Amino acid sequence: MKTLTRAALFLGAILLHGATLAMASHLIFLGTYTRNGSRGIYAVRLDPETGALSAPQLAAETPNPAWITLSPDRKFLYAIHESSAQATGFSVDAASGTLTPLPRGTGADATFAGQKANPPSHLAVDATGRALLAANYRDGYVATIPIHADGTLGAPRLTRHEGKGPHPARQDRPHAHSVTMAPDNRFVMVCDLGVDKIFIYALDPAAARVTPGNPAFVATEPGAGPRHFKFGASGRHAYAINELNSTVAAYSYNGANGALTSRQIASTLPPDFKGDNSTAEVRVHPNGKFLYGSNRGHDSIAVFAIDAGNGRLTPIEITASGGKTPRNFALSPDGRWLVCGHQDSPILTVFRVDPATGRLSATPHTANVPVCVCVQFY
Repeated sequence: MKTLTRAALFLGAILLHGATLAMASHLIFLGTYTRNGSRGIYAVRLDPETGALSAPQLAAETPNPAWITLSPDRKFLYAIHESSAQATGFSVDAASGTLTPLPRGTGADATFAGQKANPPSHLAVDATGRALLAANYRDGYVATIPIHADGTLGAPRLTRHEGKGPHPARQDRPHAHSVTMAPDNRFVMVCDLGVDKIFIYALDPAAARVTPGNPAFVATEPGAGPRHFKFGASGRHAYAINELNSTVAAYSYNGANGALTSRQIASTLPPDFKGDNSTAEVRVHPNGKFLYGSNRGHDSIAVFAIDAGNGRLTPIEITASGGKTPRNFALSPDGRWLVCGHQDSPILTVFRVDPATGRLSATPHTANVPVCVCVQFY
């Protein structure tokens, strides 16, 4: 009896130690396109002291989960679904890093012009956890999807954009590319690459509904192609990365009506760069002092300092991302690490972040993840 008790205690200690290590590390979920060996959403852990990565594990097998996002309570993860349903949900087991598919719920297929809609490009959950929003690039609309108490999804409601831009190939029609909640959860900013506008919507989370704001949008430079959007730490400033002209636009934000006022346009490229390039992701450091944007073509990450008073950007450095086509990257919650995924080389790279200067230092730590296009810290 004593032997069994000691064995049980020993086993319990081992399990507790393993759980403690798992909790101490940063859990990261990775969205991919399911080609070149990828099978869905992967999970890795990052050592918070060294930046070392664990071997990637398949967290959920699902087709083309090119964007993933978490609910505010982190109980659920939502991924783009390769169907007109727009998205699919999973319950999260943080200890094991696994995802369990949720039932379809009362969801219905989204339709567009009488046809089933294409899958979206970007997702975000509002701060109450009651509404999932999706930006549909191919069909040019925003979808709002109710989230039920059990995490399952209801039927999408679509809001369509109109117009076009000057680029003949990329701006022939609307291309809603991202959805971003304002800090107070009252407004949603939608970057539309196709029409050179950042749309401003008032959000009703309980009804999972958006209505045009007043003003309804801010126009970018012609041909800029706004892609992704982030708010600064104070909530008074915001930033859009423009895919087509490789710039970051700084805005002041009016929380009373959601209005954006352009303050600055900054290039993400070195002055002597002559090749083809498009930007992808933009992130603000958790301390609010620095901004990061990725270049595809130059294959680099541009680093800027943020002026706390006026939100303006000052270039710090542009550093190689360590792979080809850095479509997405993310900063750890403690701000010590930046992890970058690459679409066209199967490598996840890790950079140490200097919290005083914002500068990036490449580390030897990498992981093999094919076609990684979304990095989500848990």
